Amino acid sequence: MKQRVRAVLLTDHGTMLVINRIRPGIPAYQVLVGGGVEPQDADLEAALLREVREEIAGEAADLRPFCQLENDKGEAEDFYTAQILSWDFDDRTGPEFQRDDRGEYLLEEVPLTVEAIDALSLMPPQVKDALLDSIRAGGLTAPVA
Repeated sequence: MKQRVRAVLLTDHGTMLVINRIRPGIPAYQVLVGGGVEPQDADLEAALLREVREEIAGEAADLRPFCQLENDKGEAEDFYTAQILSWDFDDRTGPEFQRDDRGEYLLEEVPLTVEAIDALSLMPPQVKDALLDSIRAGGLTAPVA
């Protein structure tokens, strides 16, 4: 069973970054930046920082554990919050972007509000619930520039 890591990437605009997945034959949905932990990764945080670099050519800081969930494949996924310092979606390098059969990946900033998060089709669905609970409790905020 593969270990996975994902990030709730908080911007200084009071938003978070999500990747819109558009694939033929299924409704669009969103995912958080992240992926599988590789043998060369020193730990979960190193894996997550690598995934941020690959998927959005980004640099993140202040990683904090957010929640751990099991996805529909039975894989453990560790979610972190992190401050995203920079990103350039055009310079992404992840192997998934090299395959034509994977559909589209579109980066979007989403406000950290109950309404905006509730409108997402975020996968896995349990992370959406965790985000909503955290926002309602006042625990998920980003500094506003």
